[in-house]
Amino acid sequence: MNAGNTARHGSALPPADRPRTSPHHVIVVGYGMAGARLATELSASSGVEVTVLGAEPHRAYNRILLSSVLAGKHGETDITLTEAAGHGVKTRTGVTVTGIDRTARTVTLDDGEVLTYDHLVLATGSQAIVPPIPGLAQPHPRVATFRTLEDCRRILDAAQGARTALVLGGGLLGLEAARGLAGRGLAVEVVHGVGHLMERQLDQGASAVLVRTLAELGVAVHLASSATGVSADDDGVTLRLDDRNLRADLLVLACGVRAETGLARAAGLRVERGIVIDERLTTSDRRVSAIGDCAQFGEVVGGLVAPAWEQARVLAARLTGADADAVYVPSSPVTRLKASGIDLAAMGSLQPDPSCEDVSFADPARGTYARLVIRDDRLTGAVMLGDNPSVGQVIQLFDRRGLVPRDRRALLLGRSLGGVEAPVATTTPALMPDNATVCQCNTVTKGALVRCWRSGARSLDDVVARTRATTGCGSCKDAVDGIVGWLSTSDSVGVS
Repeated sequence: MNAGNTARHGSALPPADRPRTSPHHVIVVGYGMAGARLATELSASSGVEVTVLGAEPHRAYNRILLSSVLAGKHGETDITLTEAAGHGVKTRTGVTVTGIDRTARTVTLDDGEVLTYDHLVLATGSQAIVPPIPGLAQPHPRVATFRTLEDCRRILDAAQGARTALVLGGGLLGLEAARGLAGRGLAVEVVHGVGHLMERQLDQGASAVLVRTLAELGVAVHLASSATGVSADDDGVTLRLDDRNLRADLLVLACGVRAETGLARAAGLRVERGIVIDERLTTSDRRVSAIGDCAQFGEVVGGLVAPAWEQARVLAARLTGADADAVYVPSSPVTRLKASGIDLAAMGSLQPDPSCEDVSFADPARGTYARLVIRDDRLTGAVMLGDNPSVGQVIQLFDRRGLVPRDRRALLLGRSLGGVEAPVATTTPALMPDNATVCQCNTVTKGALVRCWRSGARSLDDVVARTRATTGCGSCKDAVDGIVGWLSTSDSVGVS
């Protein structure tokens, strides 16, 4: 997944726009990963009452791990968020907000109940895009989108007794769905309309290696293939392409998402591709904020967990008065795909630039690809695919804008040409600097883990509960496990 963001302080905002006192009652519309995190952050303040309204009928869950549920590696209870509601937090699931009256400062629920707020937070998330392909207008049990827990259940129902599956969409979500189904033993084919996979994050070289890796894992890929129609019956689904037809037992749609803005638009808030917010997470109404996938900051609409959680932290600081001047400052995201057999990190821009140094290495047979884009000895973009011990260092250098080592090959390959491990490949937590970010989703450093251990945590579960490390995309679990293991066996926990 992506790197965290940082808050800036001392903003020269007009005094009238700064919250003078904490609002008494905050209503959060949306009980996804962003809304649940905000409620937890707000629960620490005894001066704020919080009501969280969730349209889905169950507790908040880690949407990032749905592909692991598809693969059978996690059950539903495993991905339920353990964020405990604190003082003054009321959570209501299975309720839909049908309208907002900004003058009266009320929200109306689908059962007619009206609730009053002092501050309203929209965390309505996003919805799966169903492309306008003939045959998709009518729902069918063998065709499902892949976005929610309910979607995941429908896919698993359709997968019972199935041997083959089609996935329409070769972005991050589509590949996660494909790998999850392949993990259950299905033969999977991915159909993507663009000439290479994950075109927003990868270049063609990385895509070519990833296609080969997926093939070895039981996932075939059809690139630059446009779907022209779908027909489904009791026996399976046919996906019609420009030049041929594909047949499978089920079809999963992973064609992207669209910010859920209907409620905000109907309330007269400023909406573009998402609900427009400023650095204070405020919409065009100062008593209404938006965070997460539904929010648009500048030209960027949400979609990754780390920015959403950082927005929740900043907004909670403002609403509780803990830091009334806190503002949201986005950072460039790091996208992680760490499915079984695939380890991928992509960051920054990979667009050709004559002012940049561009170095790359590909070993398709081993499923390895690495590319670094460097300007003024700092990374502006990178792709690391496959087993490369430098991936953590590359993310650190990108995230902190650190100087790239003079020997680019060591960083690119994870070792020098002589076969000796490069200095950047840390082999023990003892050699890792305290400021190294271990959990990108929650911006947890190695030093924070050590301090947590020193303060009394004596198990992995304790460390996770106190720092939230591993609760995002989960790609840092091995690293956190290793650090906790090192701390538990070390004679001196002061070693860092």
